[in-house]
Amino acid sequence: MRRRDRDGGARATARGDRPPLRKSLRGRLLGVSVLVATCSVAATAWLAVQTTSGAIRQEQGQNLADDTRIYDTLLGYAATHPGWDGVDTTVRDLARTTGRHITLTTQARRPLADSAGHTPAAALPAQASATVDPLSVDTALARDRTTGTSAAAADRIDARAVGPFRLPATERTRLRGLAERYRSCLRTAGVGADIVVGPSGRPRVEAAGTGSGAPGDRACAPDALDAPTATEDKALAALTRLTNACLKRQSHRRVDLALDLSWQEGPVPVDRRAAAQASPRTAPTPAPAPVPVPAVTGLEDDRTVVSCVSTARREQLTSFVAAPVLLFIGGQGDATVPGFDLSPHNTAKIAGVAALVLALTVGASVLAGTRLVRPLYALTGAAQRLREGRAPQPVPVTADNEIGRLAAAFNDMSAHRTRLEEQRKALVSDVAHELRTPLSTIRGWLEAAQDGLAEPDPAFIDSLLEEALQLQHLIDDLQDLAAADADTLRLHPRPVRVEEVLGQVAAAHHVRAETAGVTLSVVDPVTPVPEITADPVRLRQAVANLVSNAVRHTGPGGTVTLRAYAADPGDEVVVEVADTGSGIAAADLPHVFDRFWRAEKSRNRRTGGSGLGLSIVRKLAQAHGGSATAASTEGEGSVFTLRLPLGGPGPARAERP
Repeated sequence: MRRRDRDGGARATARGDRPPLRKSLRGRLLGVSVLVATCSVAATAWLAVQTTSGAIRQEQGQNLADDTRIYDTLLGYAATHPGWDGVDTTVRDLARTTGRHITLTTQARRPLADSAGHTPAAALPAQASATVDPLSVDTALARDRTTGTSAAAADRIDARAVGPFRLPATERTRLRGLAERYRSCLRTAGVGADIVVGPSGRPRVEAAGTGSGAPGDRACAPDALDAPTATEDKALAALTRLTNACLKRQSHRRVDLALDLSWQEGPVPVDRRAAAQASPRTAPTPAPAPVPVPAVTGLEDDRTVVSCVSTARREQLTSFVAAPVLLFIGGQGDATVPGFDLSPHNTAKIAGVAALVLALTVGASVLAGTRLVRPLYALTGAAQRLREGRAPQPVPVTADNEIGRLAAAFNDMSAHRTRLEEQRKALVSDVAHELRTPLSTIRGWLEAAQDGLAEPDPAFIDSLLEEALQLQHLIDDLQDLAAADADTLRLHPRPVRVEEVLGQVAAAHHVRAETAGVTLSVVDPVTPVPEITADPVRLRQAVANLVSNAVRHTGPGGTVTLRAYAADPGDEVVVEVADTGSGIAAADLPHVFDRFWRAEKSRNRRTGGSGLGLSIVRKLAQAHGGSATAASTEGEGSVFTLRLPLGGPGPARAERP
């Protein structure tokens, strides 16, 4: 792993760790600005619409509500009459109530009715306002007569076109009586219900105020009301014949249609009623008039049946409805276009809108400012407590934005500062303990010699020298760590053969390993290991620390193995020191590179070392732009791994000759 420049890495991290725009301060301020701008534009547009709506209406020459009303009225006339004879009265009434000029012509533009008397065909617009055809409804102008909203059947056949399904007076009277009795039964059962009569004259019972069918209490079963009449049976049979004739031409099996235009192909019925027209009914009273054909379900058979039912309905209804005609809607006369003026009413309106926008702007700014400043106050108080040396308290992180991340970073800094203070105290204690042991030994031997209890013989001198060397080794280790921490550890990189370094280290520790009963070996690489650029002295020091640690924690009969190989994809060399020793507990493994950490808690230098060797290994690996890791299984052994880049340390680490 190549070491990056610290400043460049920090900048890259900062760029990659920005919060999303919707959570950032910039996004929130942008949102407030957009809100204010939107309100201003909306207020201006509303004011313009309010003051110029009359002029816009005159210039456009039409009004959507009036157009819909005209179209719907004429569409209803066409659906309930076989021709256009007598439509003049309806056209004149519509023109009088809407103030519009209405003209009806045939497809060949032969006039049928004109609210202004007579308009030459040449004077009509090139494009008709709409085509009035009850068998092909214009979905843009069709509307639901119960809600006033736009609606159209799935097959675009007007629901008022019932044709042969229209009930005679006798059947209507009989069904009305059945509906009255059914409603009375429901009301006796505590259910409010109303009777709604469809275009064909068939009544149905619906729960009052909901538009849904009344509950299907078996004590009030609507079986007689649901049964088709003779008229409906005859019309349905004709429709079924037409549908099956169409299906036969397409090599499809015959179907049996129900009154609600569901169908079945065999014993299992398939209900395909369109949601656009079907109103939910618990009591399934059949619609008296053909409802829209089923919506397409994606099955090829369903699409075929739907198409044939639609075709059959149009064929059956053709002789009962009026032929398609062209509808022309225009303005009637000239009117004075109201202009915009600064009348008291308009002036008050402008002042009110301006005041509303101003109030909204101020309110949004105050709200945004308060929400931005509140966490900053908390950060300021926490920083002051930290400066005064009091115990730091975490700052609440209330949002994932810049301030929230600043608070989280402050909390991390505060926690890191606390950890550093604890580590500093522990370091002072550990250094004092490590220095006290050899100094106490030296002092004891010298006092014994002074009192004449020990002779300054060669063994005496060797013991003092050993303790002095331990002190020197500890001081050297501390000096290396201090230099690495201060980023002043200088390296002398040059091309190095890693396998040679491993051989030198193994030779240097061979005697010690034999004394401990440990087999120390270097594994020959399967493929040549490429040269790396490194400081050979520091590299030997790092590997020697790993080997010394492995021999120390491997019992007699164990093995310590060194090997090196090129990593994939080939820009690093991996050095492994594996042992079959006691291993490291999983809970201790994250701490093996910490300073003065030793698995042997008694801090015996002869079994646990100074606790600085592995820390130095990690620092030296990082100084070369690499890394040091450890893996272990307790009771089986450990593997320490160095990953070193081929290119060596960065120029800031290398000392130039």
